[in-house]
Amino acid sequence: MTPANITFFAPLGAGHVNPTLGLAAELVRRGHRVSYAATRRFESRIVETGAAFVPVVSTWESLPRDVPQMHGAELVRAMSLLLDETKAMVAALGGLPAPDLVVHDGPLAWWGRILAHRWGVPAVETWPNFVNNQHWNMRGYAKLNPLSPRLLLVVLRLARMLRREGIRDVGGFFRGDTAADRIVTVPRAFQPAGDTFTDGYRFVGPVLTDRRFQGDWEPPGPHPVLLVSLGTGYNDRPDFFRMIVGSAAGRPWHVVLAIGDAVDPGALGPLPPNVEVHEQVPQLAILRHARVFLTHAGMGGALEGLAHEVPMVAVPQMAEQRANADRLVELGLGRQLDPARISAAGLWEAVDGVAADPGIRDRLAWMRREIDDAGGAVVATDAVEAVLG
Repeated sequence: MTPANITFFAPLGAGHVNPTLGLAAELVRRGHRVSYAATRRFESRIVETGAAFVPVVSTWESLPRDVPQMHGAELVRAMSLLLDETKAMVAALGGLPAPDLVVHDGPLAWWGRILAHRWGVPAVETWPNFVNNQHWNMRGYAKLNPLSPRLLLVVLRLARMLRREGIRDVGGFFRGDTAADRIVTVPRAFQPAGDTFTDGYRFVGPVLTDRRFQGDWEPPGPHPVLLVSLGTGYNDRPDFFRMIVGSAAGRPWHVVLAIGDAVDPGALGPLPPNVEVHEQVPQLAILRHARVFLTHAGMGGALEGLAHEVPMVAVPQMAEQRANADRLVELGLGRQLDPARISAAGLWEAVDGVAADPGIRDRLAWMRREIDDAGGAVVATDAVEAVLG
């Protein structure tokens, strides 16, 4: 088909950028001109896809570390922060040349909806998490009082902003009703009540790239590899990492800890010879060798573990991660531990247990087939080209 100009928008969050990279790369491979607006921390991974990187500055980069939880008053605070970010991004990006199509993160990159409307071009939304319908909804995990005065104020502020853009349907804006297509980078088999989503969402499964910019990794010895990560948003848990370091000595595991930038490695105590600690790791490269993944159950990491058929022990840190962890357990793909009650003995019992469980291995092989059947980057790119068509 005729090459098109396509602009991607994503928020500050690896769990929202990484799931789009395979789609951007495949669009470039098919000859389209792709621009991707994101913060500098994602530049190398975006450039690797062949897309033109458009740098932006996020208001979230200067915020304190107290990332809001996604329920109650904290969810309202998160929505207020998102509204502030949306205003800043619309102001910063509104002067870009109008593309033929916008691809943007559905849950958070509200500025994609606004700019697509302003430019009069179609938008395709990417959803890197569970989606909602009348049969399943995140409300079971993320409680919110619809009559909260603070919530009503946020909605009023949003409505005023949208009216200035000529957008009247606030509810439809929240849902993304104007999207030409909504691509969910989760396999239908992993989505709760997945068979009930008969229209409105296209489940393509994880759309992964090699992430060669992160480098490679090889296990240093014969021991099975345990990868430990709490992601990038809720990882300020020195007590958790210290417990693992202090209990790993002498165990028949090689432990790789990705602790993020909130924890001082020096505060974890002496490292046993079978433990390595890093701020960030080449996660996909390590998962190719991992025997178990001890994870916060963020959707991005969980799907990467499933794509590599790695048994998981989930230690969720917030509402959405609890939903993901529950689904992992429900489908027989791993175990879940309560982060408020976790102990070294319980942690290692779970790690050893999932590593030795043939039932989990069988279920992981089933999910891998579901991921392959979902189609990934090829199906997602076909959907974008159908909108362009």
